[in-house]
Amino acid sequence: MDYKDYYKILGVSRSADEKEIKRAFRKLARQYHPDQNPDDPAAEDKFKDINEAYEVLGNADNRQKYDTLGANYKRYQQMGGGMGDFGDFMGGGQNVNLDDLFGGGAGGMGDFFSTIFGSGMGGPNRTQPLRRDTEQEIEITLEEAYTGSQRTLVDENGTRFTVKIPKGAKTGTKVRLRGKGGHGGDLYLVIRVRPHSEYTRDENDDNTLYRTVELDLLTAVLGGKVTVDTLKGSGSLKILPGTQGGKRIRLRGRGMPDLRQNDSYGDLIAEIQIRVPSDLSDKERELYEQLRDLRE
Repeated sequence: MDYKDYYKILGVSRSADEKEIKRAFRKLARQYHPDQNPDDPAAEDKFKDINEAYEVLGNADNRQKYDTLGANYKRYQQMGGGMGDFGDFMGGGQNVNLDDLFGGGAGGMGDFFSTIFGSGMGGPNRTQPLRRDTEQEIEITLEEAYTGSQRTLVDENGTRFTVKIPKGAKTGTKVRLRGKGGHGGDLYLVIRVRPHSEYTRDENDDNTLYRTVELDLLTAVLGGKVTVDTLKGSGSLKILPGTQGGKRIRLRGRGMPDLRQNDSYGDLIAEIQIRVPSDLSDKERELYEQLRDLRE
């Protein structure tokens, strides 16, 4: 499998900090989201690469692993690309414990990363081998965090069991599994919520969501109602006349469920972005010019 330059995919330098990487991801995710490009398969592939790149570079541990791999990948290919060769090409012939170095797998990376480190993308009911550590990371989508989800795991004896992931889970939430760790101890599943292209969580209130809502110029000037997609379904947003770009409008009860009180939901904050027309017809341009003359 060819090496993927995740820095190049996101268009950032190797010295980019966390904020630069997150900002680049959000911009590209909006641009190539399948909903924005319904008839463009290439855009969908690009969107997958963008998400894969952020899953690696957006996590400090995964980024360090990737940076270590990147410097040695050509040698890895020359040696045949086998897992048995990994210790040789990383350690110069020394024995290298992959579990110690990489925590038992890539933990949800895309095709390139998981092929090297032997772990697939997390998905509902996908069987995932357990590590012998007391903690294991499980990746879920924001939609799964909203509705709750489950995973099928395999313990050290080869027995499959299902784990329920609660509604309202956030990155860092731990699910305790008694007796499922190494040597009969407990296993703690550590949740990681995958970044979303449309919604972000409030850093100080995990139940509050933010999203951008575009308005055409006339609706912003004259007011009206617009339909907004939320995780709970479509909602109606009342726009007052003269609404400015950057204004935030609250939709109560349209945010994330509370982890401890699942019948309680936070709010969705819609941040207004004005869409200025760029392809006016001759008649439209004439009317805008008349409006400009009236205001002078």
